[in-house]
Amino acid sequence: MERSLLPAEDDARRARTAFLRALELTAPIRQGLVPTLPTLIETFASRSGDRVAILDDQESWSYRRLLQQMNRVARWALAAGVRKGDVVAIVMTGGAGYLATWLGLTRIGAVAALINANLGGEVLARALAAAVPSHLIIESGYEAAAEAVQRQLTAPLSVIVPGEDALAACADGALNDIGSPALDDRALYLYTSGTTGFPKAVAISHRRILEWSYWFSGIMGASERDRLYDCLPLYHAIGGISGVGAMLVSGGSVVLRKRFSARTFWPEVSATQCTIFLYIGELCRYLLSNPADPAEALHRVRLCCGSGLRGDIWANFERRFRIPQILEFYAATEGTVSLYNVEGKRGAVGRVPSFLRHRAAIALVEVDAEGNVFRGADGLCRRPAIGEAGEAVGRITDEGSGGAGRFDGYNDRDASRARILRDVFQPGDAWFRTGDLMRQDAERFFHFIDRLGDTFRWKGENVSTSEVAAALAACPGVNEAVVYGVPVPGAEGRAGMAAIVAAPGFDPVRLWRDIAARLPRYASPLFLRLVPAIETTATLRPQKQRLMREGFDPVTIRDPLYFNASDRQSFVPLDADLHSRIVAGKIRF
Repeated sequence: MERSLLPAEDDARRARTAFLRALELTAPIRQGLVPTLPTLIETFASRSGDRVAILDDQESWSYRRLLQQMNRVARWALAAGVRKGDVVAIVMTGGAGYLATWLGLTRIGAVAALINANLGGEVLARALAAAVPSHLIIESGYEAAAEAVQRQLTAPLSVIVPGEDALAACADGALNDIGSPALDDRALYLYTSGTTGFPKAVAISHRRILEWSYWFSGIMGASERDRLYDCLPLYHAIGGISGVGAMLVSGGSVVLRKRFSARTFWPEVSATQCTIFLYIGELCRYLLSNPADPAEALHRVRLCCGSGLRGDIWANFERRFRIPQILEFYAATEGTVSLYNVEGKRGAVGRVPSFLRHRAAIALVEVDAEGNVFRGADGLCRRPAIGEAGEAVGRITDEGSGGAGRFDGYNDRDASRARILRDVFQPGDAWFRTGDLMRQDAERFFHFIDRLGDTFRWKGENVSTSEVAAALAACPGVNEAVVYGVPVPGAEGRAGMAAIVAAPGFDPVRLWRDIAARLPRYASPLFLRLVPAIETTATLRPQKQRLMREGFDPVTIRDPLYFNASDRQSFVPLDADLHSRIVAGKIRF
């Protein structure tokens, strides 16, 4: 008679099963035996055409209808002049039509750049310039923004609006006369701010899309019985590629929502009978702070998958919402580092199983507060001790296309080179720099600590301090600005704070309006500090460390402080009373 498994042994067996399942599903991709995802949609539609694929706010799409709409988009794009290899930027707010658009474009060999629809002005112009598109697809209503952006671009851009009539006029039959792209052809550009500088366009191949889709399908144990609730942005890797792809290759369904609402989350998850949902840390925090809802006890969820769930709220989240399994993971969209906490150890982002360490080498290296690497007398990097912080790096190998150690980089060679660390643990080796501080415990689990360099994470988004500083400097009344992230008690990540040198007659209302017009809300500074001058290092880099340490406490800071009061559309003076309410969690951001 087999003895009962202890909890730790049960978790270990579950993890091994999940990883082996993922390896089995992705093995044919490594051997080049699987077509691209758009081509696979044709197979899925013929096999289970009437099965629900996508449900959005408006309607339900079967696998057959998804294929038909994808084919219409492909023919419509060809008629509009899009050809294989062309980069086409997409600015749409989400829904089933969004997925059909990039699937149709990539089916004919075009490269789809998935742009955050919240961007505008100079920030949107930079995102477009990073991908160098020849065409821009926008929803009706974005024409004015597109026209304004075009004046800031050096290369001409063809703007097209996919009206329903135009798409309906296109044939939806099989694309047998149109060749399919190869697995290693470029399919998408996703955006990341990285550790320094402005947003970068990350090149994603068809092979990588399949690897993400099948790997997450295996790790989650997805099947045609599953229905996934997805309220994350479709221009992000997890919300738009990994989660959706995992369901499609498994024959499951995806419930899409254009935005997250703590009030409607559980009623919708319950009503749509979802078995899986995707999360980011902020989503979990908002759900916990929301009043109890009867629907939260009526769901059929067996697993939730995401990143950023803080260790201090993990247990409460798991217990209150009766979540059987939380699958926390960490992955760098452009890099060679991915971790999966299949065992469910609270507060950890995962570990690499012993049988995978030969193909997924991840390590920590000692760095200082500005990300400079410490090296020993032999010139090689130093590893931090167990429990101490270090930057996470992933080995880059020469396995060729599809290898776990492949780094495709950005659409910017200099930016790509900056993310490669050489001569790390032996002469001549190369490792990808994540820009993230982590620590590793005695059980080899990794724990995320913070971002390095000129990026911080807020509201589930990576915010480039250089980009925010540039937007501030462009505002009338701001002579100079430096931006950094500061921790706020009870909030995930770091909130944006800017130290600015203001011109005489500083107007907080006007600055609020100027910033709101230039930046999405999550990137707008939550706090301002008016300083007489910006201190710099010997190399003329802004001195951020002291500013970051001092935070936003008016008791210890003599400089004028302001708080971003979005309900009043102004930056308001930050006094001791307002500060106490913020740190006590009485003000929601």
